[in-house]
Amino acid sequence: MASTLKGKTLFITGASRGIGLAIALRAAADGANIVVAAKTDRPHPKLPGTIHTAAEAIGEAGGQALPLAVDIRDEQAVAEAMARAADHFGGIDILVNNASAIYLAPTPEVPMKRFDLMFGVNVRGTFVCSQAALPYLEQAANPHILNLSPPLNMEAKWFAPHVAYTMSKYGMSMCVLGMAEELRSRKIAVNALWPRTVIATAALVMLGGMVNPDNCRKPEIMGDAAQHILTRPSDQLSGHFLIDEDVLREAGVADFEHYAVKPGQELYPDLFL
Repeated sequence: MASTLKGKTLFITGASRGIGLAIALRAAADGANIVVAAKTDRPHPKLPGTIHTAAEAIGEAGGQALPLAVDIRDEQAVAEAMARAADHFGGIDILVNNASAIYLAPTPEVPMKRFDLMFGVNVRGTFVCSQAALPYLEQAANPHILNLSPPLNMEAKWFAPHVAYTMSKYGMSMCVLGMAEELRSRKIAVNALWPRTVIATAALVMLGGMVNPDNCRKPEIMGDAAQHILTRPSDQLSGHFLIDEDVLREAGVADFEHYAVKPGQELYPDLFL
């Protein structure tokens, strides 16, 4: 199997910034087609990047981009976006379920609006996009679904500080567990990718300074790890909960210092690991 994503079409949710954009830019460097499926059509008051700025960056990196404003909680909008993407690029090879909502708070402090947002985006959105992508992935030569979600770990310590968020992210991981087995005979790979350390993204700022960016890695590590996963034969790698650093070590990477926001600083491990 080729170690490049050249000519492949990736439908990436939440690709206007952060990890989603890093995955898009790495694939674009190979010459891939990227569907930027995200909500931010116009500049956000607190977060950088729109589907249009992402599309521009993808073009500059060597890829082709189709920016689509999509709320992945809306199944009709998702179905229409998939159809437009397939029509525009001649198919869909890969779905990256990256879009995610986060609210780290104990049970009494979670407004139900936040609870519903996390479940709507993380669980329902992932399921909706996966379901809508299947008819196109079945036609692809090396089809992959990649969810940005953690390994399933039923230890209470991962639930107690933020039950709602943990349940929503594990919902994405349960999609991996179930769909990988369900789709194995169709040779559609379904895997999860999660970072070993906290990644410095705009979402980090929204958490109100819980984590110092200097103790994080850059999103590029996730882009590189995703590229290695998505170029693997889909009938040989499915149902795995992969960690960025482990994927890259297996690919022969030994030095991770350039991924650090501030080389030499202690790195904070991410949740669920």
